[in-house]
Amino acid sequence: MILDHSFPKEMKYVQEKKIPLVIPAGTVEYHGPHCSYGCDTLVAEGLVKKLAEKKEIMIAPTISYSPSSYAVGDSKSGTVHVEETAFENYVYYVFMSLLSAGYRNIYVLIHHQFEQESEMPMTLCYRMAAKRATMAYLEKTLGQGWWGSESYASYYDQLEGEDNPFNWIKVIPTMSCGVQNATGYDHAGKYECSILMSLYPDCVKLDRIDDVKHWFTESAREANKALGDEMVEKSLEYLKNTII
Repeated sequence: MILDHSFPKEMKYVQEKKIPLVIPAGTVEYHGPHCSYGCDTLVAEGLVKKLAEKKEIMIAPTISYSPSSYAVGDSKSGTVHVEETAFENYVYYVFMSLLSAGYRNIYVLIHHQFEQESEMPMTLCYRMAAKRATMAYLEKTLGQGWWGSESYASYYDQLEGEDNPFNWIKVIPTMSCGVQNATGYDHAGKYECSILMSLYPDCVKLDRIDDVKHWFTESAREANKALGDEMVEKSLEYLKNTII
């Protein structure tokens, strides 16, 4: 199911069944002369679309403009960078709307700057916005002192359960540490180009790699679809077991 193509009946079905609502989280970022600007977005979107073939999920609209940073390319490189505070506030209101509508099983899927599941600015923005929105929604609907009320006396017993409100929104990587260790992970090099080549082959043009020389793109000469297919397969297995 795709949220943009859905109607109130589908929304109610997803909410009642607690079917995962998955948001691909992307960037517009310079990836050298041979790899498309939407690489991070496309990896997240491509994996979500393939996941939807394996299990029932609802795909939410992608959030693409984000805190990409100018760490790889400067402001003239084509990277679009949204300042972190502004971005966090933006996704806060997205989350508030989703919670207010009744969604309780939301996943944000990120590929950008997630080496070994490290918490870089974009991921932190999503996670902070998620916690802020959850706290604000609970206070708005239950009132101040909600956690200390007798109705939440069993809070610690359900801490890891689906009824824990702080599990309503989860921010996860496209590739877990285990998947990264089993295959590899880089920026616009052998591994990222391979997975993108598997998902969107037209978005990698290795014949352009010498247009501009970068240390981080040299290994992309070894990129190949077979490796990308393996990365996709392992990522999907991880996502299938994580998005529940």
